Amino acid sequence: MNPRVWKWQFWQQIVLSLVLGVAAGALINNFGGGEKTAADWLDPFGDVYVSLLKVVVVPLVFAAIVVSVGRLRGVGSVARLTGKTLGWFVVTSAIATAIGLTVALLIKPGQGLGKLASESATTDPVTWTQVLHNLFPSNIVKAMADGNVLGVVTFAVLFGAALVAIGDRGARLTSLIDDLYVVMQKVVWWVVRLTPIGSFFLIGSVVATYGPSSLAPLAKFTGAIYLAVAIMLLVGYPVLLRVFGRVNPLKFLRNSWPAIQFGFVSSSSLATLPIAQRVSIERNGVQREYANFAQPLGATIKFDGCGAIYPAVAAVFVAQYTGVHLGIADYALIALAAVIGQLGTGGTPGPALVALTLTLTTVGLPLQAVGYLIAIDKVIDMARTALNVTGQLTVPVLVARSEGLLDEAVFNGPPKELTSGPDEPAEQGTPDASGEAPARERAAEPVPA
Repeated sequence: MNPRVWKWQFWQQIVLSLVLGVAAGALINNFGGGEKTAADWLDPFGDVYVSLLKVVVVPLVFAAIVVSVGRLRGVGSVARLTGKTLGWFVVTSAIATAIGLTVALLIKPGQGLGKLASESATTDPVTWTQVLHNLFPSNIVKAMADGNVLGVVTFAVLFGAALVAIGDRGARLTSLIDDLYVVMQKVVWWVVRLTPIGSFFLIGSVVATYGPSSLAPLAKFTGAIYLAVAIMLLVGYPVLLRVFGRVNPLKFLRNSWPAIQFGFVSSSSLATLPIAQRVSIERNGVQREYANFAQPLGATIKFDGCGAIYPAVAAVFVAQYTGVHLGIADYALIALAAVIGQLGTGGTPGPALVALTLTLTTVGLPLQAVGYLIAIDKVIDMARTALNVTGQLTVPVLVARSEGLLDEAVFNGPPKELTSGPDEPAEQGTPDASGEAPARERAAEPVPA
């Protein structure tokens, strides 16, 4: 192995940064001031890295969807593709919820606990009015500034459809937006190269802030979340991919690992979106036009970890902890709220907390108990987000397979491992020196392993 770290493969750099981050966090937790030191010296740098990723999400999503709407018409029915995508969102969320409920009922995370210290937890209730406002914002500039990606998706679809409807008169603007997409891809690549540094500060802050002692009172609850996530990740999705996608689940996990790993470290589906899009296209072989539509949609309304498994396990925990008996009808309501409620959490801050509040309210469980779970939220959020990202990558593969939009050569081929960005795009419409199509007409630039 080359002793110069900057010459290592990208995944090796990330693994090293995680190991160093855990070690540094453990030292700070035990000897260096713990949470205060993490807040002063680790959080700022980790937050800057996540902010750099988030700042490119809105323009990237807008440009990708506007360009992909017109191109989707050339690869299949837009309505059919959208319907299949949403249908698989619901199916996979229902399976995740069922797994969460089963694990919670077997482990009984809320039994045998003393009085836990409660931290404040406030969130506004989710209403259908809020869902509609998120879907159709009155001010698109404000929606972009507020990070309402769901509203941006809706507007981008309408905008793209209008460009297609006006024909040749929209060609120039479409070309400009396509140029914006290429530029944002390049910015994303620059930020992705900082992942080893960002990972060090993000994982170091978690370990330094919480440490092993914070997990002790809620160890069963934490274990239930991680077990349910592992079952869905290693059994649920693989079965669907094998039976309906007719692809090798191990190869899917291998291809998707960069995005899953980053989702775990960053605890943000939106921050992971740029990487997930590259993975979906360049590693999983999903046709670019469809992936550019499905991945942003999934990152806004598809939360199998935050919106399905977590509220299911947490609802059982709260019921057991407070001594409330739940019947079959209550479990059915929990499942319904967890699956359908994801549409309401899209575009809102703290989707896991909002989803849990909605679920508890639906079955009449006390919201005060939510505060008990806040202390370990960051620890379990990593697992939740990793599952979110996996689900967001699984559905496009399933739909692409059924529509003939999956490139098996890319999916089954060796994952691309690059340490630099792709060549600069050649002149539009002109093949480059290798005889391939120009960069802007090829799939988006790949993510390192």
